[in-house]
Amino acid sequence: MTLQEDRARLMAHFAGDISKHPNKWSDLWDKGDFLPWDRGMPNPALLDTLTDCQDLLGSCWTEDALGNRRRKRALVPGCGKGYDVLLLASFGYDAFGLEVSQTAVKRAYEEKEIHGDKYPPRDDGGSGKVTFMHGDFFGTDWMHNIKGDGKVDLIYDYTFLCALPPSFRPDWALRVSQLLAFEGRLICVEFPSKKDPKIGGPPFAMPAPVYVEHLAHPGKAIPYDEETGHIKVGVSGPDSPAGLKRIGHWEPARTHEIGKGQDMVSVWQH
Repeated sequence: MTLQEDRARLMAHFAGDISKHPNKWSDLWDKGDFLPWDRGMPNPALLDTLTDCQDLLGSCWTEDALGNRRRKRALVPGCGKGYDVLLLASFGYDAFGLEVSQTAVKRAYEEKEIHGDKYPPRDDGGSGKVTFMHGDFFGTDWMHNIKGDGKVDLIYDYTFLCALPPSFRPDWALRVSQLLAFEGRLICVEFPSKKDPKIGGPPFAMPAPVYVEHLAHPGKAIPYDEETGHIKVGVSGPDSPAGLKRIGHWEPARTHEIGKGQDMVSVWQH
């Protein structure tokens, strides 16, 4: 199928009641014959960011107030078959992949078992632990898997936010702010950044101002222009103390084929 046909089929599948959105993703995983978001490999843009941007991300290790050293924890919401989770673990993070579908979690563990040797350790301390979890990103049932205070040191978003209806965006930003440790980092591969917002989704259009405005005002409804569908910039008041600020933004030299010429990478912190 062509890209346009894939998007049309996705839009038709998700038409109607948005409260059933999570179940509709599970239905696709359960059937298994239409997974157009599955690229079969980690995003090269994430690989290059982890390799080349240590000045923004820091080490995969951290220490608590008592000097106890531990691996940083990384979370990938909507992880699919877990390629990016396995990549993060190879860089030394204890990596957690979250999926709303039990079938997707099963497929992720199968991918780890069959192709885990494609992700050799890239940190002198070896690879981190890999955990795939079933749950709702906006819930708390899955958080028992993450020891300590439940916060994570890195969150990676590629095709998760763009899969959510726009009305979910304030809650997404709030949840990210709550889950991310004070000195943590959020990495976003912004896709599809050049799609016309009026076309709908998933994937829904994700121009850079969407990230900037929502992450600066987590939990707050941000106005959109009804005619164009674009977010209104600079009308939401002062940034929230709980918000995130962008500390890096660039066009990646490499990314998945579908995103070439439009993907952007952004890195955020509290």
